[in-house]
Amino acid sequence: MKARTAQILLMLAGFLAGVASIVLVIVLVSGRDPVPTARASAIGGPFELTDQNGRTVTDQDLRGHPFLVFFGFTHCPDVCPTTLFEVSEVLGKLGPDAQRVGALFVTVDPERDTPAQMKEYLSSFNPRLVGLTGDPAAIAAVAKAYRVYVKKVPLDHGDYTMDHTALVYLMDKDGRFVAPFNLKRTTDDAAADLRKHL
Repeated sequence: MKARTAQILLMLAGFLAGVASIVLVIVLVSGRDPVPTARASAIGGPFELTDQNGRTVTDQDLRGHPFLVFFGFTHCPDVCPTTLFEVSEVLGKLGPDAQRVGALFVTVDPERDTPAQMKEYLSSFNPRLVGLTGDPAAIAAVAKAYRVYVKKVPLDHGDYTMDHTALVYLMDKDGRFVAPFNLKRTTDDAAADLRKHL
């Protein structure tokens, strides 16, 4: 009986080894990872834009600190000011630790959002917020890198508004996307979450 059990176990081990070998061959031939992983560069990437003070800001300037990124525009009637207010509250709750966190407001409306316009608009929010603008091509490239939906929507009398993704991106110290940053919770909880990435 023991010999028969040993024989069955030996056959089972051989079968599993064969299956493992087949899987390994398929993986090697296809050149794919056995477990799909999210690419670090899937969201985010290099950029060179201008802040509200007229200074050039690049992604490299943010390295070494986690940072939040929100895309919007200064003529936004509700979502943008609400989100920037909530981010400001979180930065305020961080106290001195706010110096170790970046917070970017990237315009999706470079035609109207000049550095001067951004500076005036952001004066109502936490001074740690950095407003970024640039030429339309540079803004389009950053929006694409962050997978932000942007659409210009004509209004009456020749005016327009902007439809856009209203997501706050949490990026780590190396500029890699971590997760959408949830502002629909208490300020204390949001600040505690952000502190984990310092």
